[in-house]
Amino acid sequence: MTINQIVCCTDFSENAGAAFKMALEMAEKYRSSLTLLHVLPLPVNPMFMETEWMTPEIPMEAITLRVEQRMNEEYGSKIPSDINYRMVIRDGHVSSEILKYLEEHQVDIVVVGAYGLTGMELVFFGSVAKRVAHKAPCSVLIARGERKKKQAEADG
Repeated sequence: MTINQIVCCTDFSENAGAAFKMALEMAEKYRSSLTLLHVLPLPVNPMFMETEWMTPEIPMEAITLRVEQRMNEEYGSKIPSDINYRMVIRDGHVSSEILKYLEEHQVDIVVVGAYGLTGMELVFFGSVAKRVAHKAPCSVLIARGERKKKQAEADG
């Protein structure tokens, strides 16, 4: 099996951390390039005032810079210097943007966390991992955090 390009999707959840560890191990083993991809989601319920949309108080450039800094702190600092990697930040519908990226870049495998959202967000958006697994043009590896693995083993 040849794996030249790996994408790891992150939302900074525990499962995304597990996905990063797996993607990094694969990049080291196969000497592949690694892309860390984060999608800034669209607002769930933008406030509509008369005929104008409310704009966020923080400019998008500042949000993107904060996400980039966090990606560097949580992931970039852990990637060995011999691994070719890059960080990509997009905004839009999360699973749609991931799928677009996979199509545009000839990706061999994408690694995603089993789920990152909880509660009402999961009800509104559904599972990003499920959508990616069903529609990706490449292989998909779904990772779970340690706590969820132990809980699943205990449940039987």
